[in-house]
Amino acid sequence: MGNMVTVKERLNSEKTGGVYTQDVLARGHHLYADEPEDLGGSDLGPTPFEFVLAGLGSCTTITLRMYANRKKWPVTHISVDVSYKKSGFGVDMKSVFIRKITIEGDLDKIQIKRMMSIADKCPVHKMLEAETEIRTELV
Repeated sequence: MGNMVTVKERLNSEKTGGVYTQDVLARGHHLYADEPEDLGGSDLGPTPFEFVLAGLGSCTTITLRMYANRKKWPVTHISVDVSYKKSGFGVDMKSVFIRKITIEGDLDKIQIKRMMSIADKCPVHKMLEAETEIRTELV
């Protein structure tokens, strides 16, 4: 059996058959993570970076939808495109996530401004912005 990492309610382990393919179990949902074929993978699922981007994008959209529903604002559709790049060099290097948010509906400028402010309150956004510590233990 491959290496196993448990973080909160997630379990990842290597999947037999793919060089880099991973079985990902999250609350009973089964997903695959992999690398593209040009990097030696089998391309059976998103890359780990793509999962992070998807997590930020989906959390942002869900947070905005919850807020719009609570306010009973006429938001008809929300989408978020997320990309990633590195900025700086050496000790000054940092990760930069770029979110492009589309909010459809009959909102005024004040409501749109508030929605953009709420986007920064999604839990994944807060987690990625926070100073992070990763503890690794061999089991």
